[in-house]
Amino acid sequence: MKKLVIVIITATLIFGLTDLQAQTTNNKKNTDLEHINFSVEPAPEWSDLLKRDSGWFGGDGIYTMRLDGVRNHTATPNSKILFLFSDSMIGEIKGHTMAAGYKMIHNAVAVLNGNKPVAGHIQFSWAKDTAGKPESIFIPVTPHTQSGDYYWLGDGFVNQELGNAIYIFGYRVRNVSNAPFGFKEVGNTLIKIPAGSVPPYANQQQMDTPFYLLDNAGDSGSFGAGIYVNTKKAGAPDPDGFVYVYGVSGMAKRLMVARVLPKDFEHFDKWTFWDGSEWVSDIKKVANVTKDVSNELSLTALPDGRYALIFQLDGMTTTVGMRIGATPYGPFGPIIKLWDCKPDLLKSTYLVYNAKAHPSISKPGELIISYNINSTDFINDLKADPNLYRPRFIKVTFK
Repeated sequence: MKKLVIVIITATLIFGLTDLQAQTTNNKKNTDLEHINFSVEPAPEWSDLLKRDSGWFGGDGIYTMRLDGVRNHTATPNSKILFLFSDSMIGEIKGHTMAAGYKMIHNAVAVLNGNKPVAGHIQFSWAKDTAGKPESIFIPVTPHTQSGDYYWLGDGFVNQELGNAIYIFGYRVRNVSNAPFGFKEVGNTLIKIPAGSVPPYANQQQMDTPFYLLDNAGDSGSFGAGIYVNTKKAGAPDPDGFVYVYGVSGMAKRLMVARVLPKDFEHFDKWTFWDGSEWVSDIKKVANVTKDVSNELSLTALPDGRYALIFQLDGMTTTVGMRIGATPYGPFGPIIKLWDCKPDLLKSTYLVYNAKAHPSISKPGELIISYNINSTDFINDLKADPNLYRPRFIKVTFK
């Protein structure tokens, strides 16, 4: 077990921010975006939940959501929590290595019954191909899809205004070479799962979106990296009724923000984008509200009325970072370093990426945060360390 690491940054928490809709520009500027009291330690009980020897035994991605649609409160003993995984390993681990017959698929899910990391309470699911072999649950079938395209999953949520359907962003990805990073995103999709559906979600629906951006210099961006549901039904502490969707663009990992009313989620012409001073309908005018984030991230309301943006610094460094926001769309303060993942890098080929918070499995006053571990020498390292490819968790407690 890692040595307990405690990080303390002294400051006074600010409570009782006024309603965001009434908050003036001066109030935003006066919000303390630099200081907060917290401690950090490993959360081995959550890391161990995903250490498995049979079936799903590794993967990345990992977003979580309560299936009752509540986003801003911890789950209850009666809750069901959906876990979304992207690339996943399915098979068996025997004799401290991967047994023959393992297969990587591009996405899978799990459902946890209750709010505790109990191995017997979580059920993993994936689809099967015509030969009965493991297959991805979500496979692109939209009009813009080309042969060989596959999905990495973005964030999702239960839309209580549209029949409790689950909406998940799918990044349509295409391989371009055999190199370790020989792939690129080529499109953005919205996946809809009707309420009451069970994995592998045979009744899922998919729709191409206009939320993939490509500029003249070849810099790309896409929305779906994180979702904040700022509604009363979702349990938001200061709701304005909107769903905020976060996007990331370019090598600088710049953060973009969009919002839409839940009832209009499928009406892409009703989405608006933050241009730095107001909400506009032209996606090309979207502002870069901050940078150095990761392609997967989270935004969570803090107990004092501010917001925590959690990410892997620069996408793939060893630092789990946080920026404090005055509102769900900023301004955001400087980087606060939460955790150094270097102890997990047991080999020079190991890497970490895409940290994010999981409020559904976090107790009041804390945030459970995951980050992914992978390898540039993937199969060889998994043969030697078959449990390396899975999220690790830490716990941030706010003082």
